[in-house]
Amino acid sequence: MRPLNALVEKLIPSALVFAIGLTIIVAVLALLLTDAGPVQVVEEWGLGLAGLLEFMTQIALILFLGYILASTRPVRALLRRLAQVPRTPMQAYLFVFLIAALASLITWGLGLVVGGLMAREVAEQARRREMPVHFPMLVAAGFSGFVVWHMGYSASGPLTAATPDSFVADVLGEPLSITETVFSSWNLIAAAVTILVVAGALTLIAPRNPHDVVPLGVDARLQDTEVDDAVATPADRVDASRLPTLLVGLMLVSYLAIHFSGGGGLTLDIVNWSFLTLIMLLVRSPFELLALTKEAAANVGDILLQFPLYAGILGIMAGTGLMQVFSEAFVAISTDQTFALWAFLSAGIVNFFVPSGGGQIAVQAPILLEAAESLGTDPAVAIMAVAYGDQWTNMIQPFWALPLLAIAGLKMRDILGYTTIVLIASGLVFAATLLIVS
Repeated sequence: MRPLNALVEKLIPSALVFAIGLTIIVAVLALLLTDAGPVQVVEEWGLGLAGLLEFMTQIALILFLGYILASTRPVRALLRRLAQVPRTPMQAYLFVFLIAALASLITWGLGLVVGGLMAREVAEQARRREMPVHFPMLVAAGFSGFVVWHMGYSASGPLTAATPDSFVADVLGEPLSITETVFSSWNLIAAAVTILVVAGALTLIAPRNPHDVVPLGVDARLQDTEVDDAVATPADRVDASRLPTLLVGLMLVSYLAIHFSGGGGLTLDIVNWSFLTLIMLLVRSPFELLALTKEAAANVGDILLQFPLYAGILGIMAGTGLMQVFSEAFVAISTDQTFALWAFLSAGIVNFFVPSGGGQIAVQAPILLEAAESLGTDPAVAIMAVAYGDQWTNMIQPFWALPLLAIAGLKMRDILGYTTIVLIASGLVFAATLLIVS
């Protein structure tokens, strides 16, 4: 692993430069492979810049609120207790991966936040015990849990297919129940096998020489937030009271109860409001909440800056027809036995340029579902093939690592050598699964 890590550290630029480079590559490909001219490419890029503003806000809130929640005293105490479970470096890597994978299967946003926070807490506990734990490996293990998110409860592709009147349901003629996709026996088995295989891969690549270990840096340790709650005026007395935040917390509890009792599901917004509910119930006062907010705000900068760039890339690929060119090229060489595999590979490539599960399903699903029908392929397999491809190449795409890296205080180049191995290991499971169920 050392030669691969050294190569990655030398050649991989920052996530921002990576996004700029991808923009240029996609623009050139659009000019070469489609009928679009320079003016149209620039126009589609410009129109696309604002295409993910709602999604960007949701993601920024997940990171922002997740960081605040984890910094509250009760949650910090819980994380510290959990971080004491691993007793060896290998247990530490596998423990962080397993927790992140289980959280990602519940909802991908939770998985990203939990992975980064657990990595830091486990590293801090290891430092106190003088246990040689490689911090970049811990963070890579936390991010690796994200490789199963589209096989779980928050899978955007299968959820879209199951939604009445969605564009996927329109193509199929009726909604596709998640019992045929996410909750199918073959997908659940594949998720379990993926976790086991990735855990095995992490075991093999974990550094064993103490001289190769990079511990948690002093500046990266999580510190308890200092709260200035001195009461000098009547207004300060209100800010130091638990009542304002408690009232908002109880109102949020009421709303969530109404939502779920009425048959509502788990969405990005509900995840965020759940985080906010817990924050309001756990903080001791508005003073404490404001102090935690100042710390958390520093972690959303990269997300806010890079999301418009990726939205612009999506605009070019969708507006010029470049994504359709990619998808149709793979469909053209498919048979009924190999269609799912080629759909998976095409989704993996498209995801590298457009790391948005929802956006990818919107453009690829109609093309692939029509091809699946003509080849006699189960539409559930086609939907999951796109889902698998979407989650697969996240392991080498820096975009989704940004929230976790912001929490950990690392760069993508610090973990990419490890996550590349995870890409290979998980890809074998995904490909084998799709070949078997075809």
